[in-house]
Amino acid sequence: MSDTIVIIPTYNEIENIEAIIRAVFSQNKAFNVLVVDDNSPDLTGGKVKELQEEFKDELFLLERKKKTGLGTAYIAGFKWCLEKDYKYIFEMDADFSHDPNDLIKLYNACHVNHADVAIGSRYIKGVNVVNWPMSRILLSYFASKYVRFITRMKIEDTTAGFVCYKREVLETINLDNIEFVGYAFQIEMKFKAYLKKFKIVEIPVIFTDRRKGKSKMSGSIISEAIFGVIKMKLKSIFNPK
Repeated sequence: MSDTIVIIPTYNEIENIEAIIRAVFSQNKAFNVLVVDDNSPDLTGGKVKELQEEFKDELFLLERKKKTGLGTAYIAGFKWCLEKDYKYIFEMDADFSHDPNDLIKLYNACHVNHADVAIGSRYIKGVNVVNWPMSRILLSYFASKYVRFITRMKIEDTTAGFVCYKREVLETINLDNIEFVGYAFQIEMKFKAYLKKFKIVEIPVIFTDRRKGKSKMSGSIISEAIFGVIKMKLKSIFNPK
């Protein structure tokens, strides 16, 4: 069994799931994959079960009864992985917005260069985003600047969802106390790691918008991030534990 696993949360990703799984398994480094599926109506989970016959002891499926947010899917995935012996635990989207070929860069940042958290960053070298409308690029870019200003984290891409965590980070962070369930979950995880003084590095990657399927972004997710960050920062000041 590999010491490294990639968590891929899914909801209606039937158009992407087989291709992304095969792309991860085609890497020179051996990665296991855990798909956390939220009872997708398009039967994404069923396709994963078919592929498990081919990728025995490499591909795993965690099925949840309903869609309750990206953050809760990752928390469930983290807990599943921590019950095993994995040393490096990744977050990655199913829709190829994160390039599987970049997995090894994040792995090396942790395994070779001793980072505790490696972030696939869109903004460490300019703006490396493909196929997004300018409005969304500006929203994402300035959201990261806003989070950096409020939290004082020295991270350019605070909302990034392509991340490698060493197991010690996830063991140290109280996963049951993570509050955000949408994309702000990504901010909160980085902030908790920052408060624990883990070594966080950013690795430049190119983010490409999905070509198949529908985005899960919504107004409520954006407002959670905007207002939740202030609450999160104040809580860290007045209740540091």
